[in-house]
Amino acid sequence: MRIDIISVVPKLMESFFAHSILKRGQEAGHVEVILHDLRDYSLSKQRQVDDYAFGGGAGMVMSVEPIARCIRHLQSERHYDEIIYMTPDGETFNQQTANQLSLQGNLLFLCGHYKGVDQRVRDMFITKEISIGDYVLSGGELAAAVCADAIIRLIPGVLNDETSALTDSFQDNLLAPPVYTRPAEFEGIGVPPVLLSGHEAKINEWRFEQSIERTKARRPDLYQKSGL
Repeated sequence: MRIDIISVVPKLMESFFAHSILKRGQEAGHVEVILHDLRDYSLSKQRQVDDYAFGGGAGMVMSVEPIARCIRHLQSERHYDEIIYMTPDGETFNQQTANQLSLQGNLLFLCGHYKGVDQRVRDMFITKEISIGDYVLSGGELAAAVCADAIIRLIPGVLNDETSALTDSFQDNLLAPPVYTRPAEFEGIGVPPVLLSGHEAKINEWRFEQSIERTKARRPDLYQKSGL
């Protein structure tokens, strides 16, 4: 998979992709992440990529020309399965969306900034609009990084144990069960005995029951979707 990300502050994202699982996934050749500075596609001496909104009002708007120039340049080199705009008014990102996007070959993310992008960008180029929640960030960079992380860890080979991603919270509309590691007892609090039993079937049954109870208590909306 290849993921391209267009941003006005690409350096903000460099560290995010340079460590841990995301770094190992790139080094192993499972994914390629390329950051693009939108200002490189501005024709002004000041490398300006925004302007005042028609009709007035506070805040600047990302201009259509540099974005169109950047997207068209990238499209001339490869086909993108989705061109995704990160915006508060997009569809809410969830595990199912991450699963679907992880099956694609090339993804292009456009990070919003200021008051957003000229609507013509959305009309002409964007195939999918995504939000990571009902709140506003200073830009779409962190949101794009969140989505990329959720997608990349699903790519076969990225995680050392590929079954790990399949047992994450939300994969089956259930939250993950409690987890424990050594020591078996800490300050008088012990690990549930079933986890020490070595009986795989009973352990799986306990985890499933715990997932159900945790989801019921913390996310009844998810529990309703689970169909249990």
